[in-house]
Amino acid sequence: MSDTQSFEDPTVEEKLSLGVHAAALIVVSVVALVGNTVATDNTVPEGLVGLIVLWLICMVGLLLTEFVPFKLPSVAWISLVGIVVTLPWTPGSAWVLEKVGHVNFLTLATPCLAYAGIAIAKREIEIAKTSGWKIAVVAVLVMTGTYVGSAIVAQMFL
Repeated sequence: MSDTQSFEDPTVEEKLSLGVHAAALIVVSVVALVGNTVATDNTVPEGLVGLIVLWLICMVGLLLTEFVPFKLPSVAWISLVGIVVTLPWTPGSAWVLEKVGHVNFLTLATPCLAYAGIAIAKREIEIAKTSGWKIAVVAVLVMTGTYVGSAIVAQMFL
């Protein structure tokens, strides 16, 4: 092996910048806004303001994750920021609660779960390349079976 070649550890993930996080959250917010408008009686401006407030809470949490000397996961920082801004004695908490109240949190789960379903690591791509077309057939059958099985359970018990 020459000095110019290096091994890449497949278990190490690249850290995303704040700009990439901000852009990703904007995309998720747009998808959530569509879902929120379709699924509820809320208007686009009501949902948009609520999602902007949530986006700002997320960005403050991500900034804290980046710059605070002791490390906590970003989800912890975002949760703490959300808790602090909605505490009754925090100035403006009633406004924040009123605006975020126009966001149906179930519609927020849709883009998050969709991303989780399609998120693919480099190692998984390599496995898919070596597996060929057969893995696509298996994936379709597994997803179909899961959907049909879930529908049967829902019809029987819910």
